[in-house]
Amino acid sequence: MDYLKINSVKSLNGKIQISGAKNASLPLIAMTILAKNSVNIKNLPHVADINTLIKLLSNLGADCKFLDDRVTIDTKPLHETKATYDIVKTMRASILVLGPILARFGHCEVSLPGGCAIGQRPIDLHLKALEQMGAKIEIKSGYIQATTPNGLKGCDINFDKITVTGTANIVMAAVLADGVTSISNAAREPEVVQLCEVLNANGAKIEGIGTAVLTIYGTGGKLIDIKEFSIIPDRIEAGTYLCAGAITRSEVTLTHVEPKHLGAVISKLEEMGSKFSITEDTITIHPSQNIKPVKITTQEYPAFPTDMQAQFLALATQADGVSIIEEKLFENRFMHVSELQRMGADISLNGHTATVNGKAKLCGTDVMATDLRASSALVLAALIADGETNIHRIYHLDRGYDSLEKKLEGVGANIKRLSE
Repeated sequence: MDYLKINSVKSLNGKIQISGAKNASLPLIAMTILAKNSVNIKNLPHVADINTLIKLLSNLGADCKFLDDRVTIDTKPLHETKATYDIVKTMRASILVLGPILARFGHCEVSLPGGCAIGQRPIDLHLKALEQMGAKIEIKSGYIQATTPNGLKGCDINFDKITVTGTANIVMAAVLADGVTSISNAAREPEVVQLCEVLNANGAKIEGIGTAVLTIYGTGGKLIDIKEFSIIPDRIEAGTYLCAGAITRSEVTLTHVEPKHLGAVISKLEEMGSKFSITEDTITIHPSQNIKPVKITTQEYPAFPTDMQAQFLALATQADGVSIIEEKLFENRFMHVSELQRMGADISLNGHTATVNGKAKLCGTDVMATDLRASSALVLAALIADGETNIHRIYHLDRGYDSLEKKLEGVGANIKRLSE
């Protein structure tokens, strides 16, 4: 099993190229199930979750070919409709195949999903919406068994709460349904927007893209012809490296980035004293003398993202004062706190709120990654902790970050991947 050995550095300097967004790639890979042609996807990140979903499609019969950062997926030979536990258990986003497979074949079995243990992320919203569209659904032996006796029918769907994967799943199902589907309280994340835009550009008709109400005009079961497209930049990876620049008080430039997707992150970093130079596709963070405390509440896009909470909590340990971070989306997303405390962080938890007393003197030690974003928080802390930090169970990190240690090493970090 691999681990990261990190020694503190005085500062970082240089450029980091941002990879394609994992959270955009996953629904777009699942979307190829709706295609009548072979689909080329560019700018895919090299992360474990991408490999897992492509392996799942391959097991279902699709022909998938990787070449560097692109993949060609042909789902014409896809014939299996059962997504088995041995693959789905490692990645919650595997549920994204449910909507498109059910819409295309009229039946589907998908194992109940796994993924990061950051709290309950129930799929009941997905299932309720599919039932509204005419699906018959049973949960048996750990599998979602779904059929559509009369095909999926367009209808009005109102999500009780915003769900990113739920929105993506139902959008894909609705594309092949009969009639018009309206989704209220839809997710507005850039990753959902790109899915809708790619579908819209390739034979589907979707109105309200980027708003809380989406209207999808179904094709009545006709598959669509999908042209080559490129994945948007990963805003969470970009935010993580901006935090690396901030916590080490360094000048770091991100390239191949989409600044407009990072509004809430940049705003909070500015509150903490960082300054930026921003172009159409680059962001440079400039070193600040002092890090100011901050108050953060995680919410759905375009507000502050839950996937950046852990990184900012690590950064807040170096602020001159008390920071308050409230997690409103997942009830179990402070598991990194105990590991940061082992490094010397002064953090207290009260329900869904963390109080961070800075400035803490952090010391390197052995720590354990508990989920994907918690892993990156430990990396950030290790960059400025005295001595050596060994971060174990980094398979969590590999699920969502493309070559993190190489990118950080390229700007001066003392970081090595080793086997234990």
